[in-house]
Amino acid sequence: MTSDPNTVAEPNDPNAEPATPACVLSFNASDPSGAGGLAGDIATIAAMGAHALPVVTTVVMRDTAEVFDHHPLDAEVVVEQARSILEDVTLAGWKVGFLGSAESVSAVAEVLADYPDLPLVSYMPSLGWLDEDQQLPYLEAFRELILPATEVLVGSHTTLTDFLLPEWDSDRPASPRELAVAAGEHGTRFVLVTGVMLASKGNEQFIDNVLASPQGALTGEKFERFEAAFVGAGDTLAAALASLLAAGSELQAAVGEALAFLDQSLDSGFRPGMGNVVPDRFFWAMPPAEEGEAAAATDIDTAPDDSSAKGASRRVH
Repeated sequence: MTSDPNTVAEPNDPNAEPATPACVLSFNASDPSGAGGLAGDIATIAAMGAHALPVVTTVVMRDTAEVFDHHPLDAEVVVEQARSILEDVTLAGWKVGFLGSAESVSAVAEVLADYPDLPLVSYMPSLGWLDEDQQLPYLEAFRELILPATEVLVGSHTTLTDFLLPEWDSDRPASPRELAVAAGEHGTRFVLVTGVMLASKGNEQFIDNVLASPQGALTGEKFERFEAAFVGAGDTLAAALASLLAAGSELQAAVGEALAFLDQSLDSGFRPGMGNVVPDRFFWAMPPAEEGEAAAATDIDTAPDDSSAKGASRRVH
């Protein structure tokens, strides 16, 4: 059966069904590292109190340090996964990650078009590891087909500049507003730009994370850059924001809460292998660190899409 996600059961009615959490459908890659992709989305959406509906778009071969290859699923298989669950469950929001191929981008766009009133958060990761003959048609299809349906486009400052303003040749970096204008030309209402480098203050380097529309910056958070290399931060932020919007939160408040959630997830991040640190989306369920517990120390090598947090000391459990 389907249920209205906003329906609340009467507290004194023993026969009433419990309230249904907001259901968020995520189109994303299968990531065996568990750092990002569908694994990261499921953990994040669950941590935000929503229910994840994961649709596999491609199988990525990677570890916690780098991506080696990927195998896109047939576009019809991607659509069949989505249509099957959409016929059963009442959806409250979408999250789009890496779709694998231009063909899947087109197929997913057709699904999204049938639900124009639901909020869509799209995440654009760095795709420098893709061959150019795969990357260029993928990005073009994403611009033309996914951006028009997107409420908020999330990505690092570097990645979004390359994606939205590929001809940018100014000595100064593009502003979040200029990126929002470029996204708006394709129909996207807002951009959430992470990792905007700010001027140093003494020995401290700060980065900004800004929600912007074509009219200007709306809200954001400044964090101190720290010594860590993360994987999965961008997917975490986008999935958290999608969950909050699906649950009915107002956009600017949702962005603030999603950034705070990301910051705490990175603060409690852990290194499961020999590569980068993975966000801990269930930091709130862990016991507090014992006094004197050693903090993690890693080299400054933060990937552009995963730069966001404050404070130089990070606890790893």
